Amino acid sequence: MKFVVKPKVYLTRQIPQKAIDMIKEYYEIVGIWEEYYPPPYEVLIEKVKDIDALVSLLTDKIDKNLIDNAPKLRIIAQYAVGYDNIDVEYATKKGIYVTNTPGVLTEAVADLTWALILGVARRIVEADEYVKKGEWWKTKTGWHPMMMLGIEIHGKTLGILGMGRIGRAVARRAKGFNMRVIYYSRRRLPEELEKELNAEYVDFETLLKESDILSIHVPLTKETYHMIGEKQLKMMKRNAILINTARGAVIDTAALIKALEKKWIAGAGLDVFEQEPLPPDNPLTKFKNVVMAPHMGSATHKTRTRMGELVAENLIAFIKGEIPPTLVNKEVVNIRKPGF
Repeated sequence: MKFVVKPKVYLTRQIPQKAIDMIKEYYEIVGIWEEYYPPPYEVLIEKVKDIDALVSLLTDKIDKNLIDNAPKLRIIAQYAVGYDNIDVEYATKKGIYVTNTPGVLTEAVADLTWALILGVARRIVEADEYVKKGEWWKTKTGWHPMMMLGIEIHGKTLGILGMGRIGRAVARRAKGFNMRVIYYSRRRLPEELEKELNAEYVDFETLLKESDILSIHVPLTKETYHMIGEKQLKMMKRNAILINTARGAVIDTAALIKALEKKWIAGAGLDVFEQEPLPPDNPLTKFKNVVMAPHMGSATHKTRTRMGELVAENLIAFIKGEIPPTLVNKEVVNIRKPGF
């Protein structure tokens, strides 16, 4: 079904061209925010006044006020797995469909998780700077028994907080390192899946106390906000590494800085932060045992393109009167049928 007068959609950021071309077949794209930084809230408020659909990112605040300023809005297609930037409950009340892009970025994020694990454990970033800045040259030796000693991963205990798609993908990669895998999650996995992953379910406290590497893979909710704070960091091993590729606010940043200063843990690998982008004067930047990335877990050509395609597929399904494939607020169907 294609409309003579196409519904209007606004994109809060440039996304892969393939997705834009798919959307154009069914929608009139009335604008794409072209700056690298997110559109200011007041700009968004103005842009949504006369649109039928919105393609959003995690950095876009879609609250009650914005929704009330968009009387024609029927679907919000989020270009991300998470959607804590959207007031989903209020959107549902207004009959607005909310979709996201789960599944397609699982392997890319799991890859980056392991890059951070190895980066911290084997001091890869620090070693790279050591060579490039001439420090190695100054030693006058190509090899020394005490040079750049790190932590061996093989045979250690990997703890996973949140055993969803990404957590499971991270666990599968641990097999190559002959690791013990323990996990804590809101829901325990079926026994056959635990066997497949060689993963053992434990309580939260045990996870903290026994993990050599603790990798976070939970969504940001009221329950998970600052889930890792001072109390939890003190429970961890002194030689443990903390990895976060989920959401920054799952970790209490002030507590993490304290833990690193007092050497409660051995290091951290972070792709996400409570404040993004992270200011260069943030205390986290001073630690050599912290490897940081600019929220790039899904940043591969393949994954970002597939995310865009899924955004388009959700929009196209909706316009055809079909339930979008990755609908977040499934109860909205009882309030308003899909379509314009």
